[in-house]
Amino acid sequence: VKEEEEKYYAAYEKAYKEKNQSAMDSLSALEEVMTERKRSFIKEFVLANPSAIRSAMAIIENYGYYAEAEEVEPLYNALSTAVKSSAPGENVKKMLAVYKTVAIGQTAPEITQLDTSGKALSLSSLKGKYVLVDFWASWCGPCRAENPNVVAAYHKFKNKNFTILGVSLDESKDKWLKAIKTDNLAWKQVSDLKGWGNATVGLYGFDGIPYNVLLDPSGKIIATELRGSELFSLLEKTLK
Repeated sequence: VKEEEEKYYAAYEKAYKEKNQSAMDSLSALEEVMTERKRSFIKEFVLANPSAIRSAMAIIENYGYYAEAEEVEPLYNALSTAVKSSAPGENVKKMLAVYKTVAIGQTAPEITQLDTSGKALSLSSLKGKYVLVDFWASWCGPCRAENPNVVAAYHKFKNKNFTILGVSLDESKDKWLKAIKTDNLAWKQVSDLKGWGNATVGLYGFDGIPYNVLLDPSGKIIATELRGSELFSLLEKTLK
């Protein structure tokens, strides 16, 4: 799987440079398959070795991004008491607590950061609409490659009680603003300009971008990790 991942990243980088969107969409689907294969192996390893600290470390390494509480909880519960009380075990416990906080059906944690004009803007101020909280950054190639899809979705559904809140993991305000202009991101944007130190990373428990969360008008999470055609498909079904 590791060898496949290396080939995947090389192919994705090539497609991104060539602006080959169909290739990037296909590769994103392949990435999901590789992740599932890897996690299947890790699950077997953890269940077979509940008393090994390496099991807790493997959970963190392989479920510390784009995972759900229902995937992690059975693995954490399988760990021995000694492993649970170890540093890696405690980290799994903390990770699981975050995933439970941002599970489907939960109210999204509040976000209050400065917008592009320097004024504080809160996620809760957008209640009453379906909101796609989009985590990205100007320096993130896959994010910039996905932006045209997000732009298209925004313009197609913005009159159907739908909006977007962009949350940037930038450090440079100039680069952030330039990317917003270059990519024609017409929705509200916020950032604390702390890069991966952005407060939302710990709140929402993601370890890679682009990442997004779709909220219903009451502020509850109804979907995560929507890209390309997946985003359009769910919005079509939801925003009738």
